[in-house]
Amino acid sequence: MRNSMKIIVLYEELAGYFMACITDFAERYDAQVLVIRKESNPSAPFRFEKHPMIEILDRNLVSESDLFHRMKSFSAQAIFCAGWSNKFYLKICKHFQPTIPIILGLDNWWNGSIKQRISTSLAKSYFSKRFDRCFVPATPQKDFAIRLGFAESRIETGAYACDFVQFNNYFLENREGKRDSFPKRFIFVGRYVEEKGIDMLWKAFSEIQNESPNDWELWCLGKGELKPYEHPKIKHFGFVQPSEMRSYIQQTGVFVLPSLFEPWGVVAHEFAAAGFPLLLSDQVGAAEFFLNETNGFKIEHGNSNNLKSVLKSVIKMSDNELYAMGENSNRIASLHTPKIWAEKLYHLINLK
Repeated sequence: MRNSMKIIVLYEELAGYFMACITDFAERYDAQVLVIRKESNPSAPFRFEKHPMIEILDRNLVSESDLFHRMKSFSAQAIFCAGWSNKFYLKICKHFQPTIPIILGLDNWWNGSIKQRISTSLAKSYFSKRFDRCFVPATPQKDFAIRLGFAESRIETGAYACDFVQFNNYFLENREGKRDSFPKRFIFVGRYVEEKGIDMLWKAFSEIQNESPNDWELWCLGKGELKPYEHPKIKHFGFVQPSEMRSYIQQTGVFVLPSLFEPWGVVAHEFAAAGFPLLLSDQVGAAEFFLNETNGFKIEHGNSNNLKSVLKSVIKMSDNELYAMGENSNRIASLHTPKIWAEKLYHLINLK
């Protein structure tokens, strides 16, 4: 039997993967969802289809007093707040915390730095007045949540999931074609910013082509502050909506994300689900779930020589080896889906 409920979501920049998760939650639990968000990032202008159970309000288009009134009249049974950087969201959480569950979405890693040790010791009483449970991606974030004062019994892992159905469909559509002829193309998807390691990737790939010319290309999907690197075997396609990824996934073979800083990286889950071998830096949080020795390689962040070595290793692999890696990626990706995400959020809301 499904239980009807209402939930408020306080979010920054909405993305397709989160909408897939919250849509599954709404439909699975007959839930009405009110989403407050920031306007779209020009570097990632995601579009979303309207859903009868989900209302989305842009906070930049509505006054704070009107948003407060709308949330009070909504009569939610819970609030999910993605992050703690927005002062208005924190004020909302503090207002509602005495009466309904307030869930913090946290993707910060615990790294044991002096700054983190000081901030966690000061934050415990502050957080306790605003949140009483926490939804995190994996173990490093769970460690941080515990140090912020959350009881382990009130923390769930698995806070991010890709639109598995969509990307698994891409995998199934291209499975036979890639078995017959594996595409000799790396693909990067993300913002063109330094923290993604994209400039290092361009440099490493171009050096390999100059030193040992080969058939491989590098396709890059995204945009941002960095100027696209010009090379005959590096292609730039700009930002691409997830719903328009089909042809790019069909024509490329290996996903690479050499980030210098990446708390999670849902895109790694997406390309694992699509059946790609993964090349992820050791700073990509999602590597904990979706990368092992059977489906790709880990890159030392900021190490151009190591990145070149990994790219060269892949270039030397046979089609059969790469295809097998992609199959393993898809199997690993299937272990976490929006359905599982929705079940975990529901469990958090209903903790006693």
